[in-house]
Amino acid sequence: MPRTPRLHIPHPPARPGDKPDFSYVEISPAGAVPRPDVMTRLRDIERSLAFEMVRVLDENDAAVGPWDPHLDAHDLQVGLQHMVLTRLFDERMQRKQRQGKISFYMKSLGEEAVSVAGAMALDPGDMLFPSYRNQGLQIARGRNPVDMMCQLLSNSKDMCKGRQMPVMYHWARGNIFSISGNVATQFPQAVGWAMAAAIKGEDNIAAAWIGEGSSAEADFHYAMTFASVYLAPVVLNIVNNQWAISTFQGFAGGERRPFSARGPGYGIPGIRVDGNDFLAVVAVTRWASERARRRVGPTLIEHVTHRADAHSTSDDPSRYRSKDEALAWPLGDPVERMKAHMIREGAWSEKQHVELVETLSRLVDDAWEDAISYGTMTEGPWLDKNELFEDVFKDIPPHLIRQREQLREMED
Repeated sequence: MPRTPRLHIPHPPARPGDKPDFSYVEISPAGAVPRPDVMTRLRDIERSLAFEMVRVLDENDAAVGPWDPHLDAHDLQVGLQHMVLTRLFDERMQRKQRQGKISFYMKSLGEEAVSVAGAMALDPGDMLFPSYRNQGLQIARGRNPVDMMCQLLSNSKDMCKGRQMPVMYHWARGNIFSISGNVATQFPQAVGWAMAAAIKGEDNIAAAWIGEGSSAEADFHYAMTFASVYLAPVVLNIVNNQWAISTFQGFAGGERRPFSARGPGYGIPGIRVDGNDFLAVVAVTRWASERARRRVGPTLIEHVTHRADAHSTSDDPSRYRSKDEALAWPLGDPVERMKAHMIREGAWSEKQHVELVETLSRLVDDAWEDAISYGTMTEGPWLDKNELFEDVFKDIPPHLIRQREQLREMED
């Protein structure tokens, strides 16, 4: 055998023009993975949870196995409604960007269950630290779409006062932390918040989401170390949607082992879950949150899903992957799978679904008309320019006071 070392370069299984190939995705049968007690020692569960895939919905759209969360018809309908609204909101905002009405947007097509199911499985008082593709967290917690649209428009009602890129929302009342364009920062922030909550004796926990590409950032490892050492009450989510912008998940280490398998190396349970199975995401998040509340410690969850659209409106995925990938994804579409399960259970119908889409489409239309009444990119009302000098320092320093006075003189 040759003894000269060679550098290994990860390669995606299919490039533009190739037939999509997801043979590398290891999928467990629905209902096959055991559900351990939350108090079980890591050594007894580390391989079964981190390397298998928790799934509840089988090929016949039935809920099977020990992870079935047994949601009632109302909760199923609420979950479906949140996912459909998230998708319709995304579609409309993408269209507005293409029309030049907003400057930038990022869709979550194919990943709606990750956010909506996660939010519904957590308590309202739990603090959420999202990534830029978790708009479903906002929707599931009851955020008015008008508020999100105003942030995209940077208008007079923009929650961020024009200081953040579009989609970088925050919501203090809804316990959703500000999104950062610097990837992975939310992991150590969530761990720190959870540690502080434990020190203060509070009941709520923290949860954070990053993409699989962000797990290669140093912040991921800092967070894992602190979470493990101090048993921080936090749920850490890696959303493995197969692509980090234009880079295949193998470049972040996905070729070697599942991202969930990084947890046991830090003494943290890792769970690999079908991210397009709403029921499985609810069940796994509940399990992880119960561990945190019972002071057992943190959990790392890998959501295996697929980014069905471009990374953002400034990305062209046809330059680096097969255009038919979304159709070939073996775990299907989260909305369609949920809908089919509910119809099977008698909790939904095709007629109800058509009516839901029509109702929510009108809601999004009305929200847009309301949002632009607070200003657009080209028409007022505008943000107050003097707010440029606020919310940075507790007491405005002299040099900013001088700049504010100069601005007022220029306006006069």
